[in-house]
Amino acid sequence: MRSRNEAIAAVRAVAGEPQIIIAGGGINGIGLYRDLALQGVPALLVDKADFASGTTAAPSRLIHGGLRYLETGEFELVRESVIERNHLIRNAPHLVKPLPVWVPAFNWFGGIFSAGLRFLKLKKTPGAKGILVVKLGLVFFDRFGRKNRMMPDHRIVSRAELARRMPGLSPRVTAIAEYYDARLTHPERLALELVGDAERDCPKSVAVPYMALAGHEGDTVRLRDEISGEEIAVKAKMVINCTGAWADEADGRLGIDKRLIGGTRGSHLVMRRPDIARQLGDGMLYFETRDFRACLVYALDDELILLGTTDIRAQNPDTVACSEEEIDYLFDVLDQVLPNSKAKREEIVFAYAGIRPLPYSGDGATGAISRDHSLKTFEPEGTRRFPVLTLVGGKWTTYRACAEQIADEVLTRLNLKRTRSTLDAAIGGGAGHAREAAARARQVDDVARGNGLDTVIATRLVNRYGTRANLVAQAVAAPGGRDTVDERGLYHVGEIGWILANERVTRLSDIVLRRTLMPFEGAVTLSGLERLARLAGNHLGWSPERQAEEVVATAALLQTRHRVELGTAPVAA
Repeated sequence: MRSRNEAIAAVRAVAGEPQIIIAGGGINGIGLYRDLALQGVPALLVDKADFASGTTAAPSRLIHGGLRYLETGEFELVRESVIERNHLIRNAPHLVKPLPVWVPAFNWFGGIFSAGLRFLKLKKTPGAKGILVVKLGLVFFDRFGRKNRMMPDHRIVSRAELARRMPGLSPRVTAIAEYYDARLTHPERLALELVGDAERDCPKSVAVPYMALAGHEGDTVRLRDEISGEEIAVKAKMVINCTGAWADEADGRLGIDKRLIGGTRGSHLVMRRPDIARQLGDGMLYFETRDFRACLVYALDDELILLGTTDIRAQNPDTVACSEEEIDYLFDVLDQVLPNSKAKREEIVFAYAGIRPLPYSGDGATGAISRDHSLKTFEPEGTRRFPVLTLVGGKWTTYRACAEQIADEVLTRLNLKRTRSTLDAAIGGGAGHAREAAARARQVDDVARGNGLDTVIATRLVNRYGTRANLVAQAVAAPGGRDTVDERGLYHVGEIGWILANERVTRLSDIVLRRTLMPFEGAVTLSGLERLARLAGNHLGWSPERQAEEVVATAALLQTRHRVELGTAPVAA
């Protein structure tokens, strides 16, 4: 992947020619960018921050079939979600992995009448669901997944197995249903790999982070470099607004005054709870709360768990953070299913929040707002001489289908026909990556033996980068490359150097929060940030003053937005 400076130079070179401009470097904008590239149609993708730094970085890190959307009668969305989930497991097996899910119910027959009303669309608000209603939903869920089957059908877990595997579960639980969805281990990396795939297949495509929409005049769009302050005027053939929670703001900069977004905030906590992680094992609890919301908890490793999520109306995506009230709420819902959990704030390792770009709907239960997507069209008007297509909604699991639908609209406007589908296109390091344990072990062995690395390091690299692990391993094996940069010894100098050279890093926070999983792994310290800044300075030409500024800014972001406690212990070599 070319550097950011090279990408900006490429934008300047074509600024006088009409461009397809995609505003928003989240998963939906990136998905569209990748789809158009596969058709040989170049586009200019810009985001006012880093790629995948907004809502895309704040999901429950699941690729899921949307079981709860059956409750609101969104059968087509569930069918689409299940199909897309199964294809993502095939296309990105290094990052998307099957996940057993346990759904506890507190009674057998509750919610049958209410569920029928919601099914008939006579009632919108969610309600209590007994195990029979859950089972009925899973019967439909299984049928949707049989076309490109990747998962076993659901089952009801026996009391004996329940007592053996999760002794801490609430005695109020009557029964548990098990089904399979998928876990997305690193959403920001998957998004970045899609950018790389697009630019490989269509070299005229250009994606620039930290490049904001500044305004428009006639047939041009003004783009502002958020790092240097420079503005570039680019002729626009059309603009596709995929900025998600920022869609109304971006439309406003293009002369469109219409409210489309009514987002809700979803917050998550990463907590150090080895006792709960042991009980969860490789599975997830997906449970209904007293206020009929859906929450979840699963283990990230042997010590850390992920707990979420909330669903609160919110307005400003630029300052979104998990509130004290949300922490209290999440602690309370955890106690509803694991009554001896007794969660404490000092157990929080990392907190994050994002705003779902849902359609504006006025009052009503947030859980009843559709999670489906739609495309609003604004033809040339007034001083704006180009059309704007604005995406409302969109979710991680169905990003590819959403992008395909938008790309087809773009192709129609260009009088072009689709030549290929992204449905079966491998993503980044997923190309050729082994899904079976034995074959994956051979991949790890090849990386380890071929580069003189131990199996622990090789395993981490294969899990992070798939079939591209060998490229990173070569950098780690180089002189000085094996030195670690974080407190837990999970990342190496050579790996960070490879990221800096190949992944369009612009700010220190890009490395910490998106190119790696350091905060999720409890691997961030102040001394670690300083070492990362020095490495970035060496690769990107940052002055000592710039390095210090980046450390201060990233530390403040981690502490104020993400509740990360930064120690000052020296980093072990």
